[in-house]
Amino acid sequence: MTASEAQQIEVSAEDRLRADFYNFLGLLLSAPPDQLLLDQVSGLTGDDTDLGQAIQAMARVANVTKPAAAEREFNALFIGLGRGELLPYASFYLTGFLNEKPLAQLRNDMTARGITRAQNVFEPEDNIASLMEMMAGMIVGRFGRPASLEDQKAFWSKHIGPWATHFFSDLEGAENSVLYASIGTAGRVFMEIEREAFRMTTA
Repeated sequence: MTASEAQQIEVSAEDRLRADFYNFLGLLLSAPPDQLLLDQVSGLTGDDTDLGQAIQAMARVANVTKPAAAEREFNALFIGLGRGELLPYASFYLTGFLNEKPLAQLRNDMTARGITRAQNVFEPEDNIASLMEMMAGMIVGRFGRPASLEDQKAFWSKHIGPWATHFFSDLEGAENSVLYASIGTAGRVFMEIEREAFRMTTA
């Protein structure tokens, strides 16, 4: 299949929204938000669903958060002196150590799907931000043709499902979380929605 043919595959509006939210989480988890991103978050609206309410809460917190405070919070959570409060890596959550088997398995699956690490990124590929971005890219076809629901489910179930909900729960309750506590809630609820949706698809 050529690239032009791949681009012609229709991605449903629902899947584009899923991809947008994965991208959004990836953006917020990859670096501290600047004022522009905080303004975008504060402008979000939600409905009465659990996810909608989590988005509304995130918007309220973003509205009173300054970039300097967001950066201090991000650094305390993910960087710290030596290490941050949380280690947002699949290997750590699944084995207790960094750069373990889950990372090697992810790299194999990335190669099989034509996914490469950006040249300016030095974090291990199994960090939560990168995995959110990979899911978004698979859904909309950033790495070739859009991934089938079965392929999305296989990737999610192997690399995200076993630990991401736990991570987002930890982010909700982290000592240094304020803005990121609300991001944690939205991420946890979204992961629960994805888990249920994948559960309802055929294997």
